[in-house]
Amino acid sequence: MEKSSKYSKLLPYHIIAAAASGDVEAINEVLKHYEGYIAALSTRMLYDECGNPHYCVDV
Repeated sequence: MEKSSKYSKLLPYHIIAAAASGDVEAINEVLKHYEGYIAALSTRMLYDECGNPHYCVDV
């Protein structure tokens, strides 16, 4: 039985554990892994004075 591709994108446990204990390199690796997800969650649709929609990153 093959592993699903869904599970091939998971971070290894040792990286998560190192990030949780404060290892800066591991924290950066976790942030890099999830940067697309973070960017998607921080994108908002705003409307200008004419009612036109614009996507903006909420910082």
